[in-house]
Amino acid sequence: MQNFSYFNPTRLIFGKDSEVRLPEEILKYSKRVLLHYGGGSIKRTGLYDKIMKLLSEANIEVIELGGVKPNPVLSMVEEGIRICKEQNVKFILAVGGGSVIDSAKAIAAGALVEHNVWDFYQGKVVTDALPVGVVLTIPAAGSEASPWSVLTKEDGMLKRSFGSGYIFPKFAIMNPVNTFSLPDYQTSCGLSDMLAHMFERYFTNEKNVVFTDYLLMGAIKSVIELGPKLLKDTQDYDLRAEIMLAGTYAHNGSLGVGRIEDWSSHAIEHELSGYNDVAHGAGLSIVFLAWMRYVNKDNIKKFTQLFTQIFSIDPSMSDEEIVLMGINKLEEWYKEIGLPTRLSEIDVPEKVIDSLAKKCVHDRPNPVIGGFKELYESDIINILKVAL
Repeated sequence: MQNFSYFNPTRLIFGKDSEVRLPEEILKYSKRVLLHYGGGSIKRTGLYDKIMKLLSEANIEVIELGGVKPNPVLSMVEEGIRICKEQNVKFILAVGGGSVIDSAKAIAAGALVEHNVWDFYQGKVVTDALPVGVVLTIPAAGSEASPWSVLTKEDGMLKRSFGSGYIFPKFAIMNPVNTFSLPDYQTSCGLSDMLAHMFERYFTNEKNVVFTDYLLMGAIKSVIELGPKLLKDTQDYDLRAEIMLAGTYAHNGSLGVGRIEDWSSHAIEHELSGYNDVAHGAGLSIVFLAWMRYVNKDNIKKFTQLFTQIFSIDPSMSDEEIVLMGINKLEEWYKEIGLPTRLSEIDVPEKVIDSLAKKCVHDRPNPVIGGFKELYESDIINILKVAL
């Protein structure tokens, strides 16, 4: 096990009507907020009116910036930074899912510097940020309790990330009722996203991590078991609550302590969603299957341990048989919840594979990604070909 220092300061406020805590949490920081959100869903569901009433009654001034796209973009962040600087905004409230939260985090970091916020996505270190609060409506990315932000720069369609302890949200309001209105496909993409966050941490060559291995396998099994049940009964509060909590713990860092994590599949998927704006979870369902088929022989026991646990595959079978059956069962699961498993299903042609692979290692200090198996440009090309 690796040495580690674990820190997560985000306060989780979980349950029915938890929005009522918003004013007291915000007033710890400011009486003027930038309300950041996506499309019109929070208005259609009544959540927008509920939040505005709560803030108005607490005499909290609200400046709005809506319209965040599913894959948030630099131009929106730059607009948010301009508003914060010109109107002296000292707090950002993100109402939505990972895209809105990631955009809010970028605004929070960029509002306190004079250089371009994109510099943070190219390695510049964050030294301070405005406080951010969250009302979560889409369980998926886990950004509500993580120190990470992912953003797309429209010029060149580069999708990159940065992390900093300064951008942890101060609190996350998590009311499962606010997820009842999610379309099935969005729910499925969320399930894939949180499962991918668990996979990225599970697949490690680090020794003596039995405790977190079993935490991860239990978490993975819970999503695989509960996901299809939720899609059959989308108004079940208890199922929504289970999945909402799973999404947070998948990416709050607690499951990865002491481990060297992988993250190559995320890097590859970022190029897919940068290319044609595919939903992140839909891209991950394709990439992870191909990645598993390509790398499993490098540490096959890690795969057999996982698949015998989560799919109850007979451990007396050969390692190769277990892995083949496990990957096929995982593919069946993705299909059951309505997600793609091949690049052809999301209109990514073979002719663009080389350019996607090249962009994947573009601007990196070393032309390699991955902690479980080091992948170079040629490996990424091969994985994308497997995904065809």
